[in-house]
Amino acid sequence: METGVRTESVAAADEDPAANLFPPPLPQPRICMWKYLDIHSMQRLEKTASTEEMRKLLAELLGLSQPSQSLRDAIVLDLFHHALTFCRQQGFSLEQTSTVCAMLQELHKACTATPLGNVEECYRYFSSLLFCHGIRRPPFSIDLFKEEQLLAVADYVVNTYFRHFKLYKYAFTPQVRLDLSLTYIGLQPPKLWAEQKESEEAEEQAATPQEEELETEAQPEQEPSQVSVLRAYIKTQLSRELGQLQQLVEERLKASEDRLNSKLTMLERPFQPPPGKGKNKTK
Repeated sequence: METGVRTESVAAADEDPAANLFPPPLPQPRICMWKYLDIHSMQRLEKTASTEEMRKLLAELLGLSQPSQSLRDAIVLDLFHHALTFCRQQGFSLEQTSTVCAMLQELHKACTATPLGNVEECYRYFSSLLFCHGIRRPPFSIDLFKEEQLLAVADYVVNTYFRHFKLYKYAFTPQVRLDLSLTYIGLQPPKLWAEQKESEEAEEQAATPQEEELETEAQPEQEPSQVSVLRAYIKTQLSRELGQLQQLVEERLKASEDRLNSKLTMLERPFQPPPGKGKNKTK
């Protein structure tokens, strides 16, 4: 028996299905300070006094549309707004705040790059991004955050983004459909069976009522021998497996019943003190 598996996305049905069987490789972690929000953008965000003003300016800087027009942009806007609020509560500098937003954006891109599950790869990628900004090793990494600040950022991202990882992937990635086909070696392919059924239906429509009755009576005999042999083989294998399973269950039930009966007999026996202790007490 041969098995063929085909996966495809609804949005990109014309692409090669075999190319999307595995998640794409993640990029190498790099320093991402001032990558998405430069110093001028951070200074403008720092001057905002209300939540609505911050969200409006943040949507303008990130190129997002109005929340009422796109639900995905609304989710991204909420994500970065809460990240900026967290950075303000932690007392981060403009460089640190820009880096936290950039790391979150890189993580979000890695998550939404594929509809397949890659939470472990994304977590390792985010951990590498943290180390790129916590250890002084130029030009590969800088010591922008202290140890306790890195732990605070890691806890925040784990409790917010990774806790809702599947929801982000569901909202930002296309739906995946799995088509599973089974081909039995030595049998006719399903297309030939369909053609045979269509030809038989056409013959039945052209036949007289008496001939239709004769054909309906002879249909069980006209069934392909290969299909009948396969069906009989599957039935015998299933009955054999079910018999073995039933026998195993009965043996386990009998063994557990025997153990229970032995424990009950031990409990029903009267308690007898060991010999010699009573004589020592009388002496």
